[in-house]
Amino acid sequence: MRGGTVQINWHDLQPVLSLDFHPASHRLATAGADHDVKIWVISSDGAESKLPTATFQSGLVPNGTAHSSAVNVIRFSPSGEYLASGADGGGIILWKLHSTEDGEAWKIHKTLLFHHKDVLDLQWSHDSAFLVSASVDNTCIIWDAIKGTVQQKLEGHLHYVQGVAWDPLGQYVASLSSDRTCKIYANKPQGKSKNAEKMNFVCQHTLVKVEYPSHDESKPTVKSHLFHDETLPSFFRRLAWSPDGSFLVLPAGLSKHSSEVINTAYIMSRRDLSRPAIQLPGASKAIVAVRFCPVLFTPRGSNSDGFFKLPYRVVFAVATLNSLYVYDTESVPPILIHAGLHYAAITDIAWSSDAKYLAVSSRDGYCTIIEFENEELGQPHILPGSKEVAEGNMACEKTHVSVDSMEVDVGASNHKMEASPVALRVTVPPMSAENVTLRTWELAEGNVTCENKKPVAADSMEVDASDNKVKMVTGPVAVEVTPPPVSTKNSASSYPAKLSVQPRSPSAQVPINSLPALDTMGNVWTHRLCMSTLS
Repeated sequence: MRGGTVQINWHDLQPVLSLDFHPASHRLATAGADHDVKIWVISSDGAESKLPTATFQSGLVPNGTAHSSAVNVIRFSPSGEYLASGADGGGIILWKLHSTEDGEAWKIHKTLLFHHKDVLDLQWSHDSAFLVSASVDNTCIIWDAIKGTVQQKLEGHLHYVQGVAWDPLGQYVASLSSDRTCKIYANKPQGKSKNAEKMNFVCQHTLVKVEYPSHDESKPTVKSHLFHDETLPSFFRRLAWSPDGSFLVLPAGLSKHSSEVINTAYIMSRRDLSRPAIQLPGASKAIVAVRFCPVLFTPRGSNSDGFFKLPYRVVFAVATLNSLYVYDTESVPPILIHAGLHYAAITDIAWSSDAKYLAVSSRDGYCTIIEFENEELGQPHILPGSKEVAEGNMACEKTHVSVDSMEVDVGASNHKMEASPVALRVTVPPMSAENVTLRTWELAEGNVTCENKKPVAADSMEVDASDNKVKMVTGPVAVEVTPPPVSTKNSASSYPAKLSVQPRSPSAQVPINSLPALDTMGNVWTHRLCMSTLS
């Protein structure tokens, strides 16, 4: 594995607000505060000492004729034929790929105008026929991408909607807002249109608060919000579904028990979307984005007591305001940590379709590209009906995956868990058990409530967990971070220097609090809600 901040002029030194890889190539689209959308080709020459390179291919907004304000989000359609971009002011543009004498060009296909305020997030349906958008106008809109018309408007949030995700199996849409709620919409078709069922999403669950028992039995239970409020210093809360649709990960989590406040992300099992199933280890900064690797991997068999019972490993990246974590479904601690890469907040994450590249964008005007060697993340799991790609780590999925076998293992909370490091050059090394304690606690039965005058009767949330305390054989991450020098000049010469992120020997015993800009993992709290006891 190698990578770092690519030192080029991405968007005229303006913040890079979003990025996405084409589903069938190493073309990377970036969007910035300079009102432009750009296409780059990511490549590498194989030299171990060199970073991946980004070669400019084309700009999609010539002479400012398309977006006239900052572009907050871009997403390629799963088919690769379209690219959607959403900007300040509420405008969404669908770009279509055309063949030309010079090769190819992206041209405006549709302009979607219905939001009256900034669009912050977008997500395509699995068949590329529909699009859902999230806006500062407190609404989500489902668009018919073929006709360019509004299919349905989803209302109910009381503040900015900063993230949206479309279930790859087509049954759910999830939204996350700065009103501290997550809404899960289920598709319940009504009637038929041209011999096809008409899409109709209905709010099924609203996640707001959870109740914790008081340490003093004579005192009432304590209610705590699940998510950060509007003071979170980011416009984005980019949530994501796993590629098989078996679970959903929600960023911007806030867990408050006793006097401790923990930044976290929640994992929701498809079997029960009314409450979180797992809480990821805490971070020192708020989590703002989640993105799943599109490739599923063969299990390593390194942790038989893992939380998930899946026939394959799922890998996903989680970005805080200043760090990047990579997790898989076989281990509790992250398998990779990058910290201190940027001067300003991270805004988005993207994986290439073959899992070779992982890209991160930032408000400091730069992007980081991490390159994985073939099978460094693992052996691709080939699904029935899928096509194997000759190069890279990828297995292109052509069929839906059944998720009936997915379950969250709650019995594992009674066992000791050992974290075995993955063969990456930046890893979580094995450490002693006394450094970190994995804790669970009992939660009182409570309700997911909505902070408005009307209670939502269907959105109940009952939570139980065992009171066992589990030792986890892991500890602080020994990583040496060398931040580049800060320049006050706003010119091309002020590009950040290369960042070195190298693992230290565990014997060096570097205190975790001495590492600059590194998310503190000294107290990893993992809160797992018992699924088997829930109706």
